[in-house]
Amino acid sequence: MKFRTILAASTAVFALAGTASAESMKIGITQNNVGVDSYQTTYEKAFIAAAESNPDIEAVVLDAGGDVARQIAQMEDLIQQEVDAIIIWPTNGEAVIPAVRKAQQAGIPVIVTNSNIAEAGFDFVKSFSGPDNITQGARSAEIMCDKFKAMGIEDEANVVHITGQPGYTTAIERAKGFDDRLPEVCPNVTVLDTQPGDWNREKSQQVMEAFLVKYDDIDGVYAGDDNMGVGALNAAKAAGREGIIFVGATNFAVGYEAMAAGDYWGSIYQSPVDDAEAALKTAVEVLDGKDVPFLNYFDTPKITQDNMDEYTKPVF
Repeated sequence: MKFRTILAASTAVFALAGTASAESMKIGITQNNVGVDSYQTTYEKAFIAAAESNPDIEAVVLDAGGDVARQIAQMEDLIQQEVDAIIIWPTNGEAVIPAVRKAQQAGIPVIVTNSNIAEAGFDFVKSFSGPDNITQGARSAEIMCDKFKAMGIEDEANVVHITGQPGYTTAIERAKGFDDRLPEVCPNVTVLDTQPGDWNREKSQQVMEAFLVKYDDIDGVYAGDDNMGVGALNAAKAAGREGIIFVGATNFAVGYEAMAAGDYWGSIYQSPVDDAEAALKTAVEVLDGKDVPFLNYFDTPKITQDNMDEYTKPVF
């Protein structure tokens, strides 16, 4: 098998030993931002491992480093290389649509992974492989509401909301799922404020510090992932604000550890390994001519302090 990794920060190319078979499929992937968090780092490692395990795959692995312009250029490069399929983890669901359309016009099937592109680009995509982020947001709302009911504060609780990167589809969808579901299950809970944490723990800690200064009564925090949620938890601990219910999504190891310590209530269990393997499998099935659903979701169940023993600690 031939495998190439192109680093986003340089033009260096590394080749692994081996030769692709005559029936090989050349599959390129442009990722969002591998270095931004441990989920994306683990995803890339899992994708590489899955590609290496299949002698019929020649993989070209790229990282946009969170830069939309770089990702568009990477799409152009993959089109010029005449790869058989492109997997894209969009840096921005709207901005990448012209590049996705160009790939489709060149006869190259595009699979979107993890975070979908905007609906205007759906006609240019063969399949989306990843989590149902709206369902995740809704499940997080249910986790929070159930805890408030157990505490007897469902008619008076106040919540703040820390979202992911603005313009990023996962952030938009998780926020929508939470915002739509919370008033259905806990109609008297008040959402005091919503601010972006950009998937960054330190930024989210700063956002939470500002919330704590601004609001005297905060009963719950919903964060779009556990990395941000733990940043918010750290701010509350530093300020001596106790009794706040923290709920996230994408259960990171730090979130799992905080749950085990009794500081963090719940999250959504999502595996980057499953995510990466599902994306590659979807691309292969598309190239094999199989009937692949447009929305190819894998399950992401609720995890709380009550049931966390049923799940292994995340490796990311």
